[in-house]
Amino acid sequence: MKIAFAGFGEVNTPIDIIERKCAKALADVKASGAEVYSCYPITDDYAEKDVNKAIDYFTGKDFDCLILCVAGWIPTHAVIKVAEKFRHIPMVLWGLCGWIEDGRIITTADQAGTTALRKTMKDLGYKFKYIYDIIGKPSRVNEVLSFCKASSAFTALRSAKIGQMGFRDMHLYGTLFDGTSLKKTVGPEIECFEMLEVVQRAEKISDSEIDGVINTTLNGWDFKKQPDMAIVRRGVAYYLALKQIIDERKYVAVSLKDVDGMKKLLGFPPAMIFMLLADREGLCTIPENDCLGNVTQAIVKSLTGQISAYLEFYEFFEDGVLAGVPDYVPAEIVDGKVTVSPEAFGLLSQGVLNVSNVKTGVITMCRLAFEDGKYVMHMVVGEGVTPQKWEEAGWAQPAPQLPALKVLLKDTEDFADKVMCQHYIISYGDNSKLIKDFCAIAGIEII
Repeated sequence: MKIAFAGFGEVNTPIDIIERKCAKALADVKASGAEVYSCYPITDDYAEKDVNKAIDYFTGKDFDCLILCVAGWIPTHAVIKVAEKFRHIPMVLWGLCGWIEDGRIITTADQAGTTALRKTMKDLGYKFKYIYDIIGKPSRVNEVLSFCKASSAFTALRSAKIGQMGFRDMHLYGTLFDGTSLKKTVGPEIECFEMLEVVQRAEKISDSEIDGVINTTLNGWDFKKQPDMAIVRRGVAYYLALKQIIDERKYVAVSLKDVDGMKKLLGFPPAMIFMLLADREGLCTIPENDCLGNVTQAIVKSLTGQISAYLEFYEFFEDGVLAGVPDYVPAEIVDGKVTVSPEAFGLLSQGVLNVSNVKTGVITMCRLAFEDGKYVMHMVVGEGVTPQKWEEAGWAQPAPQLPALKVLLKDTEDFADKVMCQHYIISYGDNSKLIKDFCAIAGIEII
């Protein structure tokens, strides 16, 4: 995170108090490891020397969020004159608080300053979050940093690129996107490339390169049955070809034309390719040209640092949903060793299928969607538990146990009424605050 910290206090307030309060708040922010540019105390001196000094200091510096730290009463104009120069940057309006001394409250009227500012900042159209500290309670710096982290993710995604091999697998509607509105709201550019390019590059991959991947990664997988090594080597070649494209074009996420592409035209289920991309490259991956699924992954990874795996829905229950995958999960969410098995589904050729157990615990499940001319984020926090034994009809018997969680929800009916797609993105822990902050900055409605 790159943060600008501007600390304010009125010219008649004892300067040592304003400096002390700002210094403590700044230290709390710096403890996060963020890169911070700081300027304080900024007063409402008549000649506006402090205001101009702050503007000159911050101008030309690269930061993702501006913290307006109000350490005492300050006339609105002094803060706005600084903020207005950086109105395009998300801000935190952070009011500090007083303290108790000899049984009485000592205050510098911090919240007089913030309450005078909040509506003005809203009326001016700033993207900001209002946070106030409370006497006797811990500093709410974590809420400040949550918004700063969301701002940093928003900035990063403005120039991010996502790669799609092919487009609109299975002619699905829910996986489509509109390039202009996506660029305007969230920022990523989605680029399409052809499967032919991958095949042509794969043909030029050397045996030694393939052997290197097998020796360093695949030998660490637990194969339940002996695979056809010709299939394994082919999958590694496709992975290395895709890696070339991803490295050249700096993609943060990728999807492949799965059913109507690799499976139908190449006779190759791409599960192991996705596993290698996720586990070796740390790349967000999802099948079936799911464009907004990829974008959701990029958002969640930027906010949490997690791989942001996808799950899809198989069954609904009164207390939750069965969410699993018919192909792969990243090693990051595997409980134990990555376990794979060569399997065949219906008329498809044999592929290397991930049959690992999935980590349990509290998860945040979300999905970006375009609805009625605007972007919305459907989000829910639930508990992922190990489901009972289950199988998807169509697999060669004995059918594999697919990776899955039963996600326990407070209100399954409400979730089903709002569900946006078969694919949802999961992250571990309650990350709803981070995602809400990001959506507030981007102008995305939470539903």
